[in-house]
Amino acid sequence: MGTRRICILLSGSGRSLENILGQITSGLLDCTVAAVIASRSGIRGISIASAAGIPVEVIRRRDFNTVEDFSEANTAAIERSNCDLVVMAGYLSFYQLPDSLIGKVINIHPSLLPLFGGKGFFGHHVHEAVLASGMRVSGCTVHFVDNVYDNGPYVLQRAVPLEPGDDARKLADRVFLAECQALPLAITWILNGDARYCDGQVIFSQNATF
Repeated sequence: MGTRRICILLSGSGRSLENILGQITSGLLDCTVAAVIASRSGIRGISIASAAGIPVEVIRRRDFNTVEDFSEANTAAIERSNCDLVVMAGYLSFYQLPDSLIGKVINIHPSLLPLFGGKGFFGHHVHEAVLASGMRVSGCTVHFVDNVYDNGPYVLQRAVPLEPGDDARKLADRVFLAECQALPLAITWILNGDARYCDGQVIFSQNATF
């Protein structure tokens, strides 16, 4: 495993964590998952991390009086992980980033932002909204995180066509397959310096092949 360290923030099943670990094991992703921070207890993502020997901290919003206190606890846990990059992978709590982490945190969202993003657009809610809109294409977006829901400059997007007979579950499954390609590639670009945050934009090198 690589010497570059990433910290994963999650709130649910840990499918993206599972995919990242598989990519690392197969040699397609050169990094180590140094820590997992979960916003809920008793979730599958914790079990996946524990089985892989990854340190886990559970930091629940309801255990804190304010967003600021909750966010400070997350920041402290991230700093303890000594990571090079923070990856939100199915993370559903609002985390207010300090200035020191702007440009060092990315998120994967299951739509082609800026469409179908923002507070309340997560999981099946996104896919149901896409289907209701009459759109013929959806997809996923990896973006740098700022302190607005599903905002921040885009690193990578992958389009997924809608098909006749789609429901939210079928669409979600196909979008997740695109996520499984997009997120590891975005992580690789950032860790290699081929995509970097600069003054609210992403600067790409010639090695960032779309």
